[in-house]
Amino acid sequence: MAATSNTWINTKLPSSCSSLKGASCSPQTPSSFTIRSNKRRSNYNKIKCSLQTLHFPKQLQPTTTTTKPKPTKENKTASTTAAPVKDWNLIQKAAAMAIDFAESALASHERRHPLPKTADPRVQIAGNFAPVPEHPSTHSLPIAGKLPECIDGVYVRNGANPMYEPLAGHHLFDGDGMVHAVKFHNGSASYSCRFTETNRLVQEKSLGKPVFPKAIGELHGHSGIARLLLFYARGLFGLVDGKNGMGVANAGLVYFNNRLLAMSEDDLPYHVRVTPNGDLKTVGRYDFNGQLKSTMIAHPKVDPVSGELFALSYDVVSKPYLKYFKFNKDGTKSKDVDIPLKVPTMMHDFAITENFVVVPDQQVVFKLGEMMRGGSPVVYDKEKVSRFGILDKNATDSDGIRWIEAPECFCFHLWNAWEEKETDEVVVIGSCMTPADSIFNECDENLKSVLSEIRLNLKTGKSTRRAIIREEEQVNLEAGMVNKSKLGRKTQFAYLALAEPWPKVSGFAKVDLSSGEVKKYMYGGEKFGGEPMFLPRSAWSEREDDGYILAFVHDEKEWRSELQVVNAMTLELEATIELPSRVPYGFHGTFIQSKDLRKQA
Repeated sequence: MAATSNTWINTKLPSSCSSLKGASCSPQTPSSFTIRSNKRRSNYNKIKCSLQTLHFPKQLQPTTTTTKPKPTKENKTASTTAAPVKDWNLIQKAAAMAIDFAESALASHERRHPLPKTADPRVQIAGNFAPVPEHPSTHSLPIAGKLPECIDGVYVRNGANPMYEPLAGHHLFDGDGMVHAVKFHNGSASYSCRFTETNRLVQEKSLGKPVFPKAIGELHGHSGIARLLLFYARGLFGLVDGKNGMGVANAGLVYFNNRLLAMSEDDLPYHVRVTPNGDLKTVGRYDFNGQLKSTMIAHPKVDPVSGELFALSYDVVSKPYLKYFKFNKDGTKSKDVDIPLKVPTMMHDFAITENFVVVPDQQVVFKLGEMMRGGSPVVYDKEKVSRFGILDKNATDSDGIRWIEAPECFCFHLWNAWEEKETDEVVVIGSCMTPADSIFNECDENLKSVLSEIRLNLKTGKSTRRAIIREEEQVNLEAGMVNKSKLGRKTQFAYLALAEPWPKVSGFAKVDLSSGEVKKYMYGGEKFGGEPMFLPRSAWSEREDDGYILAFVHDEKEWRSELQVVNAMTLELEATIELPSRVPYGFHGTFIQSKDLRKQA
């Protein structure tokens, strides 16, 4: 089979070009830079752009077999109806040539028009947002300082890592899922990273090129409709199969019922196994033994007391647009609860309390008709009033849901929620973004992400909202968490990425949610990171902040990546692990204890 792990590596950027926005880099920038590979240079095409010179793999020859996971008892959706390339008949071969020609003509037409920054791959995957190849497990990594003895297990973090050169528009969120893993044992550490072998990626590898539409970067305007039609044509002739999932599994990670699950809200989760030597292997698309029939959002919640998993599923095409369900500790699924919404709504996250689920119905919605008018289907609906739904965790229908309006409130992430019974309120902690759709659509206004406390009064049906941090200390806080052993209960601290200069992360903040006190840990120099992962020292610790922050950090000057371990109580650096491969800025992660790894399914 043709090698497919020859993605773009060792990106070297001048500091002026390292921002994702790329506004300071013009086409005349003299200080060019190159993404090099350890493969022979003759194997690569060069693409010149205003931000960088990229070496992409040539279109790989279609393989005669696929690498799809074998169907198993727990993975009944692994098979695909798409015929292997070697088995294509004359009609399929002719159809493939015609569709490829039409796609080339479409791409040529698109190149005549400038892309918005939110869909321009020269912006979205510049610098350390650029992808890397897979890296097998490397052991005995250099460590400065001493690793705390209580850290015994594996830290895994998900991210977007496109395998192939984008043919047209590309948003950061469109990339193929890649999991990075650092395994700790007896004071030593190992590192590996692997693609999650989604149904989508397996088929693209067999064809040697990207063929699945990219939900954010490509599906806008008339060209987006054309790309959908081309994809459906490939499906009609049996060249690809989208019926068993089109997701990239690049956003969230959760460890539940002895399985590590990689997720994006456009598909079922994928089961990824951590091997004994610290490597990663995709088991397959996971439907909870045939129980899960719909997609699942990327941020399901595990209740630390009951061990149950709570989740939502949204649909952008047909009603019901939203469903709620849960899984018992043993993986048994509840019945779906259809939650009535007037329009399909983007719902990346939600929250749980001891007794309720908190559902955000906000102003970023899907209007597929906007594509017919040349726009993006993801839009900000200024006529809609944001609201939160409070639903009993054990509800079997949505009759008892309480909707409470919270005007002009858009939280991409909710960090925690809890009940305050003395005031009959549900308190929600989230980062309120403005403009609400700025992640998806280009705008001139600078993004603000304000850590906020939203109080939902169940007695009056009213809400209040306040900024937790004083105005003069306001910073953009995005990506992070509370102590997960306190999830759904009142917490004192949140650990959140300092998303400045946006969209980079220059450090993290430990925020006292009651007093608004902010303590910052800065990576320093030209170092930037991502989501801070809080790991409790012990489940029985008396102090909520007794634990450590784990964070991938990249030095843009030296072009090296490391994992930092920071004492969460003192915010002092305990240890730094030098990594053998560049780690791109990514999304969300979790930690799996060694005792749990030994029980993996």
